[in-house]
Amino acid sequence: MMVTSTDFIPQKEIIEILGIVKGNTIRAKHLGKDIMSGFKHLVGGELKEYTIMLDEARDVAYEKMVAEAKEKGADAVITMRFSTSGISQGAAEVLCYGTAVKVVDK
Repeated sequence: MMVTSTDFIPQKEIIEILGIVKGNTIRAKHLGKDIMSGFKHLVGGELKEYTIMLDEARDVAYEKMVAEAKEKGADAVITMRFSTSGISQGAAEVLCYGTAVKVVDK
């Protein structure tokens, strides 16, 4: 499955738009790690626990989006984007979305 953030794919022609596809997940960190991040917040620096959490969440959301595109019979997803929102202290939603399309070689 080809996935791109552009609205076209070089050397391919879009022959059908199948619609918007998306995948999302909400993740929270373990309380102990959340407390350690709170200490790090006081002294400064990267909050590695949250970096890891969001990286894992992006992977899950991406895979869910690709699975939905495959269910629709897509060859590719164009204009793929990520969106992140805070849900509560220590929890975040990651949404991955794009447009599922059928393509052929030019």
